[in-house]
Amino acid sequence: MHGYGIFPAMRIVDAHIHLWTGQTAPPHHSQVPLSVERAIAGMDQAGITAAINCPPLWDPQAIDYAAAAAASYHDRVATLSWFAVENPADMASVDALLSCPGTLGLRLLFASPAAIEALLSDRLDWLWSFANERDLPVAFGVAPAFLERVGSLAAKHPRLRVMVDHLAVSPFEKLPGAAAHFEMLLGLAQHPNVAIKASAVPSMSTLDYPFADTRGHLRRFFDAFGASRMFWGTDITRMQPSWRQCVQLFTEELPWLKGRDLELVMGEAIVQWVNWAGVRH
Repeated sequence: MHGYGIFPAMRIVDAHIHLWTGQTAPPHHSQVPLSVERAIAGMDQAGITAAINCPPLWDPQAIDYAAAAAASYHDRVATLSWFAVENPADMASVDALLSCPGTLGLRLLFASPAAIEALLSDRLDWLWSFANERDLPVAFGVAPAFLERVGSLAAKHPRLRVMVDHLAVSPFEKLPGAAAHFEMLLGLAQHPNVAIKASAVPSMSTLDYPFADTRGHLRRFFDAFGASRMFWGTDITRMQPSWRQCVQLFTEELPWLKGRDLELVMGEAIVQWVNWAGVRH
């Protein structure tokens, strides 16, 4: 395993990026599109081996672009795809998404009132059953108020491999308020099929690098979920620090995270969770 000379003993996999080529993006993201070529160049510079792409909803071509990117860079980029949960869908449409090159699972965003209603109702029961049958990884972009629902789905469908994005922290929240729901999220560790993306962590800090106010929270999540269910990631297009600094926060600033645990958190665990067989070593 290698990290392109910077972290030579470790395979580092970013659990959450967005690739797109359109000309618009939300204000809290970079207004310069992140093409796969730009992403690969940035990853090489930062010592990152590979990344999981979550095609953004703001670019209608993002799913097609994700397939093309994964086909061209199959050992560097994989996809968690999406469909509009507000609209009718079925297993055939999800099967079509999963048949795209490099697609390993789903990443669903529950932000609009209609999407939240779908999450809280039985309208998506077919999807949870489908995912349970397929042992399918599904990432949840969800607000803290709905973590209890995520826990009940995990309990009912033990082969549904749940990931909670960004520790369920909004892009606009800062500590200490951003941690108000952490006890609830920590409670989800009781479900062995629930994992967390410790992604975009710098965005909740009120401090400059090395974001010391996040360390205690990260330790609590590590103690609860363990190295096999806690995934490093960035959501790099809305980060102020560089990609390399986002890596170093975990590899150099958390003295308790080392050895095999560090390897798992930085990439090996997410590779296993989403069953990415073709990722680069």
